[in-house]
Order: sequence, then C-alpha cells, then structure tokens
Amino acid sequence: MSGKAQQQSRLKELIQRGREQGYLTYAEVNDHLPEDISDPEQVEDIIRMINDMGINVFEVAPDADALLLAEADTDEAAAEEAAAALAAVETDIGRTTDPVRMYMREMGTVELLTREGEIEIAKRIEEGIREVMSAIAHFPGTVDSILADYDRVTTEGGRLSDILSGYIDPDDDGAAGPQQEVEPVVPAAAAKPAADGKDDEEEDDADTEEEEGDGGPDPEVARVRFGAVADQLEVAKKALKKHGRASKQAVEALQELAILFMPIKLIPK
Repeated sequence: MSGKAQQQSRLKELIQRGREQGYLTYAEVNDHLPEDISDPEQVEDIIRMINDMGINVFEVAPDADALLLAEADTDEAAAEEAAAALAAVETDIGRTTDPVRMYMREMGTVELLTREGEIEIAKRIEEGIREVMSAIAHFPGTVDSILADYDRVTTEGGRLSDILSGYIDPDDDGAAGPQQEVEPVVPAAAAKPAADGKDDEEEDDADTEEEEGDGGPDPEVARVRFGAVADQLEVAKKALKKHGRASKQAVEALQELAILFMPIKLIPK
C-alpha cells in the first residue's frame, strides 16, 4: 500500500471513529495526522473539514448532554470523500511535526479556567497588590515619593490616571466599574448663564469632561484618600523619630498607614 493510501486509510478510520463516537478529541486527530503535516494552519484546515462533516472536535471527551447537542450525521461515502480530501493536503515544511503534534496532544490534557477559577485568581492578584502596598507603606520615604507624584499631577495639570488606576476596596470611586454618580450642586447664580456665552461654556464643559471624566479615578475621592495617607504619614514619621522603628507606637502608626495605603492601585512605572 502506498504512503498516500495509508494516509487515506488512517484518516478514514479517524472519520469513522468520529462518526461512531459522535465526536473526536484533539489528541485523536493528532494521532491520525499524516507525519508530514506540521503547519498549524494546515492542522486548523483539517479540523475545520472534520467539523464541516458534522463531527465536532473537543479538547476533552464531552459528556452525554453535549453529545446530544452535537450529534454527528455522516455516511460512508462522506467519510471516504473527506478522507481523500484530507489525505490530499500537501505540506512544504517537511517532516518536522513534533512541536505541533505535541501541542495538539497537550491541548486535550490541560484544564481550562472556570469562572470560579478566574474569580479566585483575581482575588489572589488583588491580595498580592495589598501585600505589596502594605510593604511600601512601611518605608515612609517611598510613600513620600508617591505623594510627590500625586502633588505634581494635581498642581501641574497632569492626568490623575497617569499614577492611579482605582482602588481595591468596595468603596471604589468608579474606575473599576460603572457606579451611580452624584451630580455636583450648581450655584443659582451660575444656573442661568448669559445666552451669548452658553454655547462656548457648553463646549468648554464637554472638553473638560472628555479630559477628566474618561473613566479615570474621581479627583475628589483621590484628594481625600491621599490626604489621609499624607496625614498618617506625618504621624508615622514622628513616631519613628521619637520612639524608633521597633517601638509599639511606630509599629501601630505604620500599620495604620498601611491600612490607608493598601487599597490604592498605582500605575506601574
């Protein structure tokens, strides 16, 4: 039997198995691939052709319910036709197929993340951020540097989102997700601007909202939070200077500073 005939026979066997099972796995497809197929695009073409026959390819064997929803419907003639088409796939890469075949085999053995797993990882990431920020808070000089960046942004007209992305705690200011916003109170005298300047003021307001209200942190919330950090930093500095780092007063002051500082999510430099 010629090499091409052997390939066609193996592919026909693969298709027949898919018809009997109602599905194929990536590992099964990998085991029946011709040795000279190494191009990922060719592999995708083969899987697409198998899918077009009504045989779904899964990473792992599906359960009975999934099979009922994806039941294959092929006949012998279709299997032979598809096997011939698959066997006709040519390659110009050579016979170095090991990386692709190993990759396809592993695809069926690696468990994908569930929604619960994603949530768990997100929580671990946030907990890691808290630990890092807590460690930073125990070095007042570093906190001083971060406060200096905040002062520079607020006094020199920079963007708050350049240094701050939001907060981890439940009292987020809206940077991490949509929340109801409280509209500022407009003084009565400013409620009815002159008619001839109305359009210009509206245009200016729109520009300001575009620059400052682009989903970044609320400047007022940031002012309160960074102000509290700055105040507690001064308390911690005095305790360190007067009692020493190992003293109870300094430890408590630094811990309080860490509690205020931990929820802040800084932009990495």
